[in-house]
Amino acid sequence: MSSSSKILVQSPTRVDLAGGTLDLWPLYNFIDGATTVNVAIDIYTTAEINPLSGTQIELFSEDLKLKQTFSSLQECLQDTDPRLELLKAQLRFWRPSSGFSLRTKSDSPVGGGLGGSSSLTVSLLKAFAQFCQRPFSNTHELVNVAHNIEAKVLHTPTGTQDYYPAASGGINIIGYKTKGIDQIVLARETSVLSENFLLVYTGKAHHSGLNNFEVLTKAVKKDTQTMSALADIKIIAEETARAVQQSRWSDLPALFQRESKSRLALAPAFSSPEIEKLSQVSLQAGAQAVKICGAGGGGCVLVWVPPAKRDEVTKACQAAGFQVLAARPVPPL
Repeated sequence: MSSSSKILVQSPTRVDLAGGTLDLWPLYNFIDGATTVNVAIDIYTTAEINPLSGTQIELFSEDLKLKQTFSSLQECLQDTDPRLELLKAQLRFWRPSSGFSLRTKSDSPVGGGLGGSSSLTVSLLKAFAQFCQRPFSNTHELVNVAHNIEAKVLHTPTGTQDYYPAASGGINIIGYKTKGIDQIVLARETSVLSENFLLVYTGKAHHSGLNNFEVLTKAVKKDTQTMSALADIKIIAEETARAVQQSRWSDLPALFQRESKSRLALAPAFSSPEIEKLSQVSLQAGAQAVKICGAGGGGCVLVWVPPAKRDEVTKACQAAGFQVLAARPVPPL
């Protein structure tokens, strides 16, 4: 049985503060567990479902400029348009028994490193869970389904840290342990984090799956440099988690700098000429540190800026051709 009324779901994207890449299975097992820290931000993805009579399915994607109508679920699943792969993966999982109109939208820049595709996957899962009246028992179940669906579509190893802030909002401290995954959600939307938070888009899309797969491959081969860098990132993430929990925000710039050094030891491709230029421009203008978002190689960068220097750093980044995004942390959902 399906819902008979309009369903609208919006999910935040995220900025990762520490521990990225360590959330890949089985990578965190190689270093005896791991921690990731990320914060949900007010750049959203949207999934809207309106029930239709009969079996007709209408799909609208504002980002892909896509509009398709099908007479039935079977006809939709047989379509070969590659742009429909994510939506078809959702429909194969849910197998809705009645018709509907689905509209999707993402406010995240393409390849922004903000977990946009993961957020959209969560929005779709939450919307279809309501439409099909098959709710998830908890966030962990939702995340497990989300990352398995994305792995099918992307055909690359997928971690899970991106789905938690999309599902829960707030600051997420996620622990990866032998017994499973733990999630702590903190509310820090009015904290120093917001005051020092400046998100800048480099203009170049990133490809997180490729960078992370390279790291995973080296780790499987027990590459000494890779394992050492992963161990360092694990320690830095644990220190970041403690700093965030204790509101020791002044510790973050130094932790970001250490994390960047260790991340580049994993693979030089985590950086890019655009990121290097943005880092130079922002630091010269008064920023204290930069943090690559996601697996880097492009996308967005978190610039840690003292409030008194925000305007100066913003103008310097814009003058250099970078896009400063109006993004702020959001509280738990």
